[in-house]
Amino acid sequence: MPPKSKKIGVWSRLASFLGRHNGGSTVDGHQGSAGIGNALGAGPSRSDHASTHSVPNPSLPTGGLTPRFHKSQPPICQSRSENAALSMPSNEGLLRNPPHPLPVLQSYDNPPASGAHRDSTPFLPSPSCRSELSRSDHPPTRTVPELLLPEGGSIAQFHESQPAMRPSGSENNIGESSHSSVLSMAHNDVVRQPSYQSLPAPQYYDDPAIPRAHEATTSFLAGASGFRMRDIHYYEAAAPLPANRAGGVGNSSIDGWELLLEKTAANALHNSRARFDAPKCDEDTRVEVTSELMEWIEDRNGPQRLLCMTGAAGSGKSCLQQTAAEKCGKSNILAASFFLSATDPTRNTVDPVIPTIAYQLGRGNPTLKWMIKAAIERDPLIFDQSLAAQTTALIVRPVEDLRDMGADLRSLPYVILIDGLDEGRGEDRQAELLTAISRCLLIGDLPFRIFIASRPELAIHSALQPGGHLRGMAYHIQLSDKYDATADMRRYLQRRFEDIGLRIDDPKWFSENDIETLVQAGSGQFIYVATVYKYISTPRASPAARLKIVLTWTPREGQATRPFEVLDNLYTNILLDAKNAYEAVDSHHGRDFLLLFRMYHVEITGFKMHAEIAPSVSVAANVLSVLLSLEPRGEETLISDLRCLVAFKPEGFQGQLRLHLYHQSFSDFLEEPSRANDLFVPESRVYTHLTKCWMQHIIECPLDFGSLPARWKELPLSKLHRKSLGDAINLLPFSLGNPRNTLDDDEVVGFTQNGGWQKVNNLVPLLYHFHHWFNSHCEDWISAVREISDHLKDQKPETAAIISAFADKWWDDKKRWKEGSCEPEYELSWDSDWDSDSNE
Repeated sequence: MPPKSKKIGVWSRLASFLGRHNGGSTVDGHQGSAGIGNALGAGPSRSDHASTHSVPNPSLPTGGLTPRFHKSQPPICQSRSENAALSMPSNEGLLRNPPHPLPVLQSYDNPPASGAHRDSTPFLPSPSCRSELSRSDHPPTRTVPELLLPEGGSIAQFHESQPAMRPSGSENNIGESSHSSVLSMAHNDVVRQPSYQSLPAPQYYDDPAIPRAHEATTSFLAGASGFRMRDIHYYEAAAPLPANRAGGVGNSSIDGWELLLEKTAANALHNSRARFDAPKCDEDTRVEVTSELMEWIEDRNGPQRLLCMTGAAGSGKSCLQQTAAEKCGKSNILAASFFLSATDPTRNTVDPVIPTIAYQLGRGNPTLKWMIKAAIERDPLIFDQSLAAQTTALIVRPVEDLRDMGADLRSLPYVILIDGLDEGRGEDRQAELLTAISRCLLIGDLPFRIFIASRPELAIHSALQPGGHLRGMAYHIQLSDKYDATADMRRYLQRRFEDIGLRIDDPKWFSENDIETLVQAGSGQFIYVATVYKYISTPRASPAARLKIVLTWTPREGQATRPFEVLDNLYTNILLDAKNAYEAVDSHHGRDFLLLFRMYHVEITGFKMHAEIAPSVSVAANVLSVLLSLEPRGEETLISDLRCLVAFKPEGFQGQLRLHLYHQSFSDFLEEPSRANDLFVPESRVYTHLTKCWMQHIIECPLDFGSLPARWKELPLSKLHRKSLGDAINLLPFSLGNPRNTLDDDEVVGFTQNGGWQKVNNLVPLLYHFHHWFNSHCEDWISAVREISDHLKDQKPETAAIISAFADKWWDDKKRWKEGSCEPEYELSWDSDWDSDSNE
């Protein structure tokens, strides 16, 4: 038999070899030697190039025969030796018009004459062939990962790995020599990169529509079996680093994206769980204003890239924003949304606005995500800088870098929605956000169009007035002045009253005159009809009876009214009805409904105990119920007739109950004596009653103070009772010194004479070793006790002397507590301090 030619193609010989060891069939089950394509599970090879097989084409559309590349094609590794190589043909014509879009692999033994194809006869390297592969006169080579990319592309555009390589049970090995192999091409060959501009852009495995064939490790021979490969070194290429404006690539020990997530307000997104079933416009309501909004949004060539919509409370601003967000989301043009809420501590400031917008931009674009992540890693303290600095670092520069890489910015989602600017605490912070937006996002060729909705309060009102920095820059819609919502309110009630009729099987339970009366009483404020509907549709109540009650509260025709008088009448009557129903229950005798409800309302923004030490203290609703001596779930009983206005909802990662108001205008009503009239409860009554409750809670504590356990968690009380007792001891000194508190000095004398300070003295050592806040503010706490003594020194000297003696004792004991203390049993925040007490 004549000797085998050394120029035979290695891949076809490998296929033949695999076919013999698999019963004469290839790996994919086809008979014969159909070429290396079948052996590798990638389809049959081309008949006109038996020794070649195309590398999978990343440009094929979904469903193509060639498997998709991952996001990044691994670079070809450098060999340990410069002598051996599996290389590309040097024929320029073949590369100019390749049979497949990507280069093919051939042996480099005995290079053919210029212009001729290499011999493609299959062969499997024998030891002699392998010795030929390591000839010392091998031409200079260079790696060609760039040939595997579309024109203008980069390695970062492909994924990290190829499908996994399967281990073989065969003893036949490729590359047993001590020299590694490298995919390469001759240095002096002229290679013309194929153009793929007309092909679809590569898709990534992040796309759920693309199947994942293999996800484990990188493989060059997916589907092949029965062989082993040695001494092949593979190196994964990192994503390319864009030019670093600040210098350096950042702190590798910090995950910038994880840090961004910590600063993101998840509840502020338009489709967040916290905003489930958020109010929005019906399809046939607010049509005129919705059309104007969407026309402005979609007119990308319009001269003004900022839209400010202002309107009174209850005019429907949030409904319109939610509707716009959903429409933009369906059109894939929504870049980001942020809905502020004064009652949600995660989104009642402007601090998380820029990080949350940056998160949404990066979430929709992997390259932009990487750039934002890198920016944070370069400067992890970026979130402590000004809003303008955050906007520049997290939004402007990453988008500009994306543009500099050749991306078309007009292909990005471009609509940014911000609702409820007035609900962010601090008018100066609201103004800072408006300034950052105008100076950073509305300049240059950035693609964004920004829609902000707010009440016409100082920050945005001043910016939109003549001389304000947004005056000529913003398109201003004054919702209450420009649009009459009367017809939309009529359609809103008509549809919902018909739905109630279907539910109660009585389509005639209302009349057209009833709807007209309610619409006229609404004074153009959508919140009125929305509140009426919630009140009338309350389960276990007669809709007809409640409708009759509502109709009796509307003003008479021709009566001059203030803008919110009708709404105030509605709130007044709902509160009176709830008060009468609650206080009529015999077990509630002696309780003041309005005072109790107002305490939960004030707690929404936190009790203000001390300007510096305890500026805002939150007490969970169920803990406050224990402090107020209510029955279990007493807070739910309290609002049972107010569910059309409020609800208790869990908030924060610990799920603490907080009072939630459906409309901010109701809070405005409760805080304004001219609107609430006889139902108004001043904050001084709230803080005075709170102080009394804390003193009573300590005095009536059902503990045997002669035999207390060694640890706070071992106190024989319920978990809620331990929490409320700890709050009482922690905050009583600050509450007594609070200027909002009008407590009479005789109340402090009574607390002292009933052994209140002695019981505090018995519990303080346990509290010191358990509660982080008390531990870290112990000296301030003792100082506040001394101030109480100083206040009583002239009028109540005996009581003052007793309190002063306890303060001196605690100051001396504090040193002993520190010296003999064990590891404190506390968490790091006020609410979570007591949650370490949850495992019983």
